[in-house]
Amino acid sequence: MKSFQNNYIESIPITHNVLQTIRLIGEYKGKQDLFKEQSPQLLETLKQTAIIQSIESSNRIEGISAPLERIKAIASDKTTPANRSEQEIAGYRNVLNTIHSSFEHIPVSTNIVLQFHRDIYALSAVPGGNFKTTENEIAEVYPDGSKVVRFKPVSAFETPGAMETLHTLFNSEMDKSQLEPLLIIATYVFDFLCIHPFNDGNGRMSRLLSLLLLYKSGYEAGRFISLEKLIEDNKESYYDALTKSSQNWHEGKHNLIPWWEYFLGILLKAYKDFEGRVGLISSARGGKSAIILDVIRNLKGDFTVHDLLDKCPTIKIDLIRKLLQKEKEKGNVDCSGRGPDAKWHKLR
Repeated sequence: MKSFQNNYIESIPITHNVLQTIRLIGEYKGKQDLFKEQSPQLLETLKQTAIIQSIESSNRIEGISAPLERIKAIASDKTTPANRSEQEIAGYRNVLNTIHSSFEHIPVSTNIVLQFHRDIYALSAVPGGNFKTTENEIAEVYPDGSKVVRFKPVSAFETPGAMETLHTLFNSEMDKSQLEPLLIIATYVFDFLCIHPFNDGNGRMSRLLSLLLLYKSGYEAGRFISLEKLIEDNKESYYDALTKSSQNWHEGKHNLIPWWEYFLGILLKAYKDFEGRVGLISSARGGKSAIILDVIRNLKGDFTVHDLLDKCPTIKIDLIRKLLQKEKEKGNVDCSGRGPDAKWHKLR
């Protein structure tokens, strides 16, 4: 809430880079409805892919994972969660579905935040829906298990009051309509992370709240391109921006620009990817084939069939194999090895 107190957010000089990114996002938003009119059936494929990737990536960032086939089944509500990880994945799915279907009617309040947190853990034995009772920290955990503490959040005792203040000031800023809504939204998410109100689940909550606030302001790229996947793919930038902007936050002397640039950059990338996919779908005879080809084009280095399945979770493996064979015959790709671990190489 520190960013909203004492007119702090209004005092920050906005850089040319931030202004330029906001302008570009605005242009994409203006074309959003045109994008959404293209090939409704194939846009549904993009939506389902984004949901699966969002569920998978947002939980995996927090060390919660399951095999892709299980995540697909959980995302479509075709199976019962078998362990704690799957229970939390299913809980995340439920909150994500609520936001997708009802965002217009969801108020931005402390009670809603508590409700979302409760629902993430509703299927597990972990109690949700209550603020932290012990002190916590924002830390980055590396693959080898080592940890770097990035920030010390608000104390457990101060958290309920801090959350009420955050929502009062956020809604006041949105009602006044004097500041760019994207900057107010980005700042809300940042202050939420600095408060770090829960013992567990803060990262997942911040990503769900980002979607909610963006949808309520008319920015819907996250329906078709997973923002959570983009965040996972740019984890280093996420922690770097959070570290830079959180310095002196408690004193109200921090710098929001690094976080603004990061947050807006993720949204801009989502819109660019969305337009790229729509363009391919519109120009290609086979929309699903176009999606696979777009994924191949953006992959770095060699890849396997399972790499493509991971990035196109709603597309059948037979179609992927058939397309790869056609591309091989055209001289666009080649293959070494046999079976599921065979490596494919781009030749053009």
